[in-house]
Amino acid sequence: MTKNQTLNGAGKLTALLCLITLFLTPFVIVNAGERGVLMEFGKVQNIILGEGIHIIIPVVNTVEKLSVRVQNQEISAEASSKDLQDVFTDVALNWHILPEEANAIFQEIGNENNVIQRIINPAIEEVLKAVMAKYTAEEIVTKRGEVKSAVDQALTTRLRSYHLAVDDISLVHVHFSEQFSEAVEAKQIAEQEAKRAEFLALKASKEAEAKVNLAKGEAEANSLLRDGLTPEILQRQAIEKWNGNLPLIVGNEGVPKLLNLTELLKASKN
Repeated sequence: MTKNQTLNGAGKLTALLCLITLFLTPFVIVNAGERGVLMEFGKVQNIILGEGIHIIIPVVNTVEKLSVRVQNQEISAEASSKDLQDVFTDVALNWHILPEEANAIFQEIGNENNVIQRIINPAIEEVLKAVMAKYTAEEIVTKRGEVKSAVDQALTTRLRSYHLAVDDISLVHVHFSEQFSEAVEAKQIAEQEAKRAEFLALKASKEAEAKVNLAKGEAEANSLLRDGLTPEILQRQAIEKWNGNLPLIVGNEGVPKLLNLTELLKASKN
């Protein structure tokens, strides 16, 4: 009985020692896509642990792991345009922690959740307000690429000071108030109708001008034709078209006789 109790006690002690050994194991594993922030009694050290197994001093050292992979953050923000129109924007931001500055960001801000709530979301809202205020509502639509570039540049500069990098930013959806959208639609319809009316007026003007030019051309042609039809030209045209048959004429006595060509030529010369 006593021997069995001794064995049970030894087994429990061994198990306890194993648990203590496992708990105090001087190794830490940093997974792929992570960086380890090494701390000594809670104080952040300059050493950043890369992926793999690292030896640490139990109790003295602790390690906080941060993801350095590209992360996505989506947010909806409201701003005002240069002409004081409300602009509602859905933004999708791809960002990551700078691996070589993981210890600084953990020391100054904290983990990824703190980075998103304290830094990224407010930065997106402030940058959007600053950029949108430089453009009118119409320019925000017509110069969307330029607006996106301005937001990208401003946000990149702002987040860089917090040890963060911007991989890409997308203005997923930009829209305005319902009243403004209706006003824009009405304006576009009015512009289209005005252009159509202008086209029809121009078309009618061109058609009228063409008719006037045609009438002028015909009048000038008739005038030239009248001026050019002298008796000599008419006689020549008659001779050119003559088929050689002399017409019959009726003399003073009422007796038909042939037209004397010689007399006709003499008469034309006189």
